[in-house]
Amino acid sequence: MNVPKPRDDLSALAGYHSPQVDVEVRLNTNEAPEAPPIEFSNAVAEAVRKVQWHRYPDRSAGELRSGIAKLHAVGAEQIFAANGSNEVLQTILLSYAGAGRKVLTFEPTYALHTHIARIVGATVVSGQRDEQFGIDPGEAAQMVKQHQPSVTFLCSPNNPTGIVDDPSVVSAVLNEVSAYGGLLVVDEAYGQFAPHSALELLDGNPSLVVTRTYSKTWAMAGARLGYLVGDPRIVDQLEKVVLPYHLDSATQAAGIAALEFIDDMDDRVNTIIGQRTIVEQGLADLGCTVWPSGANFVLFRPPEQNGDQVWSELVDRSVLVRNTASWPRLTGSLRVTIGTEPDNARFLDAMSDILRGS
Repeated sequence: MNVPKPRDDLSALAGYHSPQVDVEVRLNTNEAPEAPPIEFSNAVAEAVRKVQWHRYPDRSAGELRSGIAKLHAVGAEQIFAANGSNEVLQTILLSYAGAGRKVLTFEPTYALHTHIARIVGATVVSGQRDEQFGIDPGEAAQMVKQHQPSVTFLCSPNNPTGIVDDPSVVSAVLNEVSAYGGLLVVDEAYGQFAPHSALELLDGNPSLVVTRTYSKTWAMAGARLGYLVGDPRIVDQLEKVVLPYHLDSATQAAGIAALEFIDDMDDRVNTIIGQRTIVEQGLADLGCTVWPSGANFVLFRPPEQNGDQVWSELVDRSVLVRNTASWPRLTGSLRVTIGTEPDNARFLDAMSDILRGS
């Protein structure tokens, strides 16, 4: 029996997966360490009770978009919401990339930028970050000028390195992209943990969009809700491409309810930043190479670059982190999500046992 074949250009692609291992301390997927407050869950439950399940959801997600717009002091027509920021990225690339078009990334960075670009048939051009995983603004601008990609990605704070791009980098790339009508996508999935944002550069520029997610700072990974802020003309194009009624009523209700708990979100962010400092210092004290992070995770390399071995020994101690040891340019490294104070202490104790031979 013949098996249907996918497109030839997809046959060599691997899916994007994160190992799911049964452990006591899970610090591998950059989720928020704790659930939202019970008051949030009660508010969502009350809203869901009012859902007319026999009717399609609000196709425009008007109330949700208005709430997000108010948060960022923009118009609702500048907001596009979708099922996680990954669907936002997919819709951007379906609208502005595709066969015969180029997408520019700066590696190493979030794998789905390249993955989705290739799925839609675009040609991916990869610039390289420096040894400390930063980006030189002049070199970045030159890459844009040379290749004139339809879509250019900057991820800040960058995943998996945690590095926050200097505003000069974003400005330099945006200036080049604007010159020929390209689109710059600044992926700020971890933006609330960082000291500055590309949102400050929007100011009516149609060549810039900034993407955000509810998964991290809002502690809502289970809801799958993300959005972008950009020019209304960009949002209009995305609305042509996205599937109708793609954002269900329950997800919209959860997103609306969350906006009433901004203070809780801010407190959560500040707590995670404080714990991030403790984890960074603890790893440095153990002799690890630690890259400065503006996100809710830390990239580090154990002494002697024995990342695979350390990862396995952590799992033996029921602690799971992300094994990045075999990723390009990340030889021997691991990435740990910032968890609760007890989880972080458990992780550092395990690392001490492993590295000091206890």
